[in-house]
Amino acid sequence: MIQGKKVIVVLPAYNAGKTLERTVAAIPREGVDDIILVDDASRDETVRVARSLGLGEVLVHPRNSGYGANQKTCYRAALGRGADIVVMLHPDYQYDPRLIPAMAGMVASGIYGIVLASRILGSGSTGALAGGMPWWKYVANRALTAFQNLLTGAKLSEYHTGYRAYSAAALREIPFLANSDDFVFDNQLLVQAVAAGVPIGEVSCPTRYEPESSSISFARSVRYGLGVLGTTFAFRAWRWGLAKPRFLAFSAGDFVAGGGGAEDPVAREQVVHERDRARGEDL
Repeated sequence: MIQGKKVIVVLPAYNAGKTLERTVAAIPREGVDDIILVDDASRDETVRVARSLGLGEVLVHPRNSGYGANQKTCYRAALGRGADIVVMLHPDYQYDPRLIPAMAGMVASGIYGIVLASRILGSGSTGALAGGMPWWKYVANRALTAFQNLLTGAKLSEYHTGYRAYSAAALREIPFLANSDDFVFDNQLLVQAVAAGVPIGEVSCPTRYEPESSSISFARSVRYGLGVLGTTFAFRAWRWGLAKPRFLAFSAGDFVAGGGGAEDPVAREQVVHERDRARGEDL
């Protein structure tokens, strides 16, 4: 626990067999109460490796459902296990797990409902480009972030990090189950947070782009970028009262601790629990 708050780390995994063990080994155990991995029907050894690491829970999607769907399972599982703070970390060893206590501590303070580990805030040897981020991704990141800040009124250094800490209250308030099952899920969640008035903090995070680290293709990146533009225009139209997109089905600035929106337990038909899968039993 951190400041009396139960901290659960969730790992949305897909073909992370080569990097999972290193990622888990680097997670500080002090202050972290539980680790949940959700595997999105990987084709490699991710599940076997996860089983061997003694994680608190390993959940497996019976079919590939998408990055966003993976996170939906992650957050519902963490809330179902009584998390006060949920830290989402990609298991590809791209981000430094040693920041978990700092990020969780910022949420535990009550000042922030969400804390982002930003690759953009760093400079010199800790900057995104120094860590190996492709130049075209860096340019796209900066351009999309500037565009979203302009239209949402937020002042974030980036919206696209895969390393975040959430308060349970924020996750219950934000209707994240209405979001895309694809990569734009992350972006929609932050736009929802801005709409709901959830305070968002940031910390600088060095990044590593190694051969084993996951990275979406250029074509998927273009698709993601278009999704970000669509999300932002939808927010603007919602703010002006011109549209009511499903993922923004709540009133502006209505964030309150303990609000509802994600209280359902993990959908039993959506995942296979490893302890039951080992016995050959589907839930």
